[in-house]
Amino acid sequence: MHWGDYGWGMGFGWIFMILFWILVILGIVFLVRLVLEAQKNKQSPESPIDILKKRYAKGEITKEEFQNMKNDIMKE
Repeated sequence: MHWGDYGWGMGFGWIFMILFWILVILGIVFLVRLVLEAQKNKQSPESPIDILKKRYAKGEITKEEFQNMKNDIMKE
């Protein structure tokens, strides 16, 4: 009998099969998350007031600037 042909391939083939399925599952999860994130961004555009509030919260603008810009937005 000649067993040389069934060495590493038969012994560790199941590891490659598991790695293959893990990669397939991770790929599907990545694609689903990508699609859901794209839909989320498409459905909820930020209003000017939301953007202004975020800038104020980050400290990019002062309270006075926030109030002035908010008043300008509300006038339109």
